Order: sequence, then structure tokens, then C-alpha cells
Amino acid sequence: MNGPLAWRRRAPFTVLLVAVGAAAIFHLAGHHPGLNDIGPLLALYSVAAHASWQAGVAGAVLVVAEWTHASAMQPGVALWSALGQSLIVAAWAFTTGTIVRLLGTRQRQLAALAGQLAEERDAAALRAVTRERVRIARELHDVVAHHMSVISVQAGFGRYVALSDPATAHTTLGVIADTSHEALTEMRRLLSILRIEAHEEDEGRYLTMSRLSELEALVKRVRAAGLNVTLSVEGRPVELPPGLDQCAYRIVQESLTNVLKHAAASRAEVCLAYVPGTLTLRVTDDGAGPDTGTAAGPGHGGHGLIGMTERVRLYQGTITAGGRSEGGFEVLVTLPVSLPQTPGEPEAGS
Repeated sequence: MNGPLAWRRRAPFTVLLVAVGAAAIFHLAGHHPGLNDIGPLLALYSVAAHASWQAGVAGAVLVVAEWTHASAMQPGVALWSALGQSLIVAAWAFTTGTIVRLLGTRQRQLAALAGQLAEERDAAALRAVTRERVRIARELHDVVAHHMSVISVQAGFGRYVALSDPATAHTTLGVIADTSHEALTEMRRLLSILRIEAHEEDEGRYLTMSRLSELEALVKRVRAAGLNVTLSVEGRPVELPPGLDQCAYRIVQESLTNVLKHAAASRAEVCLAYVPGTLTLRVTDDGAGPDTGTAAGPGHGGHGLIGMTERVRLYQGTITAGGRSEGGFEVLVTLPVSLPQTPGEPEAGS
């Protein structure tokens, strides 16, 4: 009756059958009915805890029958009293074992869920790292492409006038020095993001970003490279979200870089238009047309227009680029933005 309990976790229902059968034989042999009754109950608990609920119900029926038979054999105990006592004791063992089984199942489910969440967290972290690498690569492309284009143009011009016009050559070297210094500063800022420590995240040391307010300096630098650039602003300039502000600046920078590198243009125009709910950027030139206008145009295979398109899509904007009927090339970008209303000004669409 009690010896098989050592194997109750490995074969719970078999142990229950052996314990109940041995208890029935023990009592039929005339031994005291109150002795050795705990073994079948512990076996029933093990069945409910480690086997299916169908096996638990079958085991409970067997234990109730054995306990009722043993109790009814005692003098002065009515059958209904023995049955009621057996039902209560068997229900307690069965319920306790079922609760333990459900808790174990719940624990295994939580452990599996925790593992799944850990995998998803690692995957999300990997995606975040990939997105950050793409962002840094895009920023580096914009910085290097623009500044190196200016340096290349100035270096060629300086070599051309080095002997005939030393003063102009000296000025050209100054532009090269300033442009390279600015390029190195921006590259250090971007690369420092890769080495930033957790305690430095809130210091704002590396959060300086290029903004539309720096367009004048950009235009002057491109003018110094030999391209006549005009800048115009329509509407009332307002403060933009930092990400959108940098996006707009990089689009203008990339467009002017493409004009310098590919358009063979003598003049370019940059126009910013602020209207309620929209920021419009227009960059045009008088170059040779769409075949030589943008780095992403036919025959170039560069990443200029691709990078600009990714930036615009990030802020749910639109971009069109192509040749103009009157000659030259045009990049037109529209970015949705919530601009503050002046007092008494009706909202857009009202």
C-alpha cells in the first residue's frame, strides 16, 4: 500500500491502482479499517497533479469506493456516512492535486512566454541597431559627399589659378581649410554616437544637428565652390521639430551637392515655403537636364535621391525629381508639419 508511493511521480496512475488494490485486500483480510488509509489518498493527489484530469477522475472513483468500503466495515458506521466522508476526503486530494498541476502548467507557460519576450527584445534591439547604422551611414554620406564635392571643386580651381592669380588661389585654400574642418567636426559628432556611454545620454553632448537656420552658411559654401546659388523663403518661418528640421536641411544639402557633382550648372535656386500644415522645399538648377541632374538619375547609380526619398518617407512627405521643360533639373519636396497658428487665424481647412 505504501511502498509503491516512491514511484508516484513516474507512474502515478499505476501506483494508485496498486495502492487501492492492496488497501482493499488489507481490509478484506480482517485488519483494522482505519489503518493504512493515507497511501491511496497520496496516490490520488499525485495522479491529479501529474496526470490528466480524466485519470484523476477515475482515480477519485477508485479511492471513494475503497474508503467507503473500509469505513462501512467499522461497527456502527452507516453506509451514507462512510460515502460522505469518502467523497470529502477524495475531493480534497483531487482538488489539491489539480491546483498544483494547473500552477505548474501556468509556470511553464510563463517561462515559455518569458523566453519568447527575450527573443523579441533581442530582435527589436538588433533592428534598432540596424536602423541606427543606416541613419549614421546616411548622415555620413551627406556630410562626406557635400564637403568633399566643395573641396574637389575648390582644389581644381586653385590648381588652375595657382600661378596666374596667387591671391585667388590663397582664398581657395582658405575655403578648402574651412570646409574640411567643418566636415571633420560633423564626422566626429556622428562617430562619437557609436562610443556614447549610458551616463552621457542625457548630457546632450552629441545632439547638435544641422538645421534650416544654417542654410545661409551652406549656400555661402556652395557659392564659394563656383555655383551661383540664391536662397528665398516664403511665408513665416517657424520652429520645426528637430528631426524634421535636420531632414529638410539634409535634403537641400544633398540637392546642391548633386548640382555641383553632376549638373554642370552655373546657377541654382533654393526656395522654402512655409504654409499652415506644410513645408515645401524646391531646389532647381540650369544644368544639362535629368540625365546629369541627380546622383540617383539614370547612368549614375548613386544614393543621393534614394537617401532623400527615405528621409521624406520617414516624415510622410512626398518628393518629385526630374527635368524641367525650360531646361535644368528640379527637386520638389513637401513635408507635412503642424505649424502654430497666430491669434485669430483660422485653422487649415476651416
